[in-house]
Amino acid sequence: MPVYVYQHPNSGEEIEVVQGMNEEHVYVDEHGTEWNRVFFPSELNTTGNIDPWNKNDFMNKTAADGGNLGDLMDRSKELSSRRASENGGIDPVKEKYFKDYAKRRGGKKHPEQNKKKSSEGKGWKINYD
Repeated sequence: MPVYVYQHPNSGEEIEVVQGMNEEHVYVDEHGTEWNRVFFPSELNTTGNIDPWNKNDFMNKTAADGGNLGDLMDRSKELSSRRASENGGIDPVKEKYFKDYAKRRGGKKHPEQNKKKSSEGKGWKINYD
């Protein structure tokens, strides 16, 4: 049940009252004084906008969220697709990672680059996209 805040009209004292959403939101104390309800501005979600080009922004916001590894990987993939859409379909950060990977391993490609895009046989073809 939601908590509502009320302020005494004379003393300014504030209290929290648990009330149902469908109840009338009025608080009257034992002396018959009706308290004023205190309204707060809406809370905004500030973690939703991560700059896909800023590594520090990604690290700070994912550390603050406290999600699991799967959440981290999903957000990383989303940012990669945003970078690719802003850069003609190619994510330069991902491409640089693949290039560095191959350089460190004597030209061997990253496993994601080695994935088959399709398979063909006599009279059939499967696309893995």
